[in-house]
Amino acid sequence: MTVRLHWFLPTGGDGRTLVDRDAYAPNAAGATRQVRGVRPPDIEYLAQIAKAAEQLGFEAVLTPTGTWCEDAWLTTVALAQHTERLKFLVAFRPGLISPTLAAQMAATYQRVTRGRLLLNVVTGGDSAEQRRFGDRLDHDRRYARTDEFLTVVRGVWRGQPYDFDGTHYQVEGGLTAVPPDPLPQLFFGGSSPAAGPVAARHADVYLTWGEPPTQVEEKIDWVRSLAEREGRTVRFGIRLHTISRDSAAEAWATANRLLDDLDADTVTAAQAALGRSESVGQQRMLALHSGSREALEIHPNLWAGVGLVRGGAGTALVGSHAEVADRIEEYHALGIEHFVLSGYPHLEEAYWFGEGVIPELAARGLVDRGPTAAGAPLLVASGR
Repeated sequence: MTVRLHWFLPTGGDGRTLVDRDAYAPNAAGATRQVRGVRPPDIEYLAQIAKAAEQLGFEAVLTPTGTWCEDAWLTTVALAQHTERLKFLVAFRPGLISPTLAAQMAATYQRVTRGRLLLNVVTGGDSAEQRRFGDRLDHDRRYARTDEFLTVVRGVWRGQPYDFDGTHYQVEGGLTAVPPDPLPQLFFGGSSPAAGPVAARHADVYLTWGEPPTQVEEKIDWVRSLAEREGRTVRFGIRLHTISRDSAAEAWATANRLLDDLDADTVTAAQAALGRSESVGQQRMLALHSGSREALEIHPNLWAGVGLVRGGAGTALVGSHAEVADRIEEYHALGIEHFVLSGYPHLEEAYWFGEGVIPELAARGLVDRGPTAAGAPLLVASGR
């Protein structure tokens, strides 16, 4: 099992700070606020990141979904025209569109991009966010709906008329005339009791946020046992930020600079907002630091500072290139195959990781080598 590396597209904006979300948005007078070091998610900048990820040897890029992001489907299909091999891990929310339509969209996407679609199923852990899109189901019923949604999607992908009669969906003769080839792999996350059985039934890759290895191992064992009861095998991935430098001192200096940007009021407001989330995974992220700036290195080279102000993945691998590779090797030994990584800003951090850590992983035999389009050697992951 080789390490499969993926990067991230910051479709909500990028920059040299952890608090740049919607800083590029128009103010009340209609003018764009100028915030130093913040980059709007225009197609030209995102194309730079996508091209860098492809050149450096990342297999795919995760594209998020939500209020503060550009639409993931439209953005990535545009970026597919700027790249040749890079795959796109498109995050989407079941329940906001018809499962039959989603199956058709995925099939079209595969044909347009020649098989470069991967899907990240985001059920949603914030009721306020869900209501913005007209969804009023509570947490557990959202997962029950996701279960039905993915059942329909897989049924429709068979290429024959498909009927389904459930609580949330009733489909008669659902059909994707030309099924996607290959079928997109489904990445799925969720730490709650409601999420586990859905992952076991449908996920190709179970994706967890970057918790310490002992907690990650517990999640792997939990999902693996649930999948075995379903007669299925699930692979595993982890979502982390990275700050990798030529020396550990340089890496920690960068982490400390990001921390110095955060005033107490910003952290307090962010923690209050994140604390209202229904997501069990989000609550686990918050528990890693409890809103305190103290003792943020919660495992060697695993830093919880990102989670002081950002929701979702709240930890970063921080250290020298060799140390970051050590941690990746540690998670890999637990059964983690897919590493979905990011850093601020995403263009520069892609190069720090790609030119520093990937050669370390290659030297340890953890990543495969393959040719670039120009024929020069390039590190790539085998196989979504």
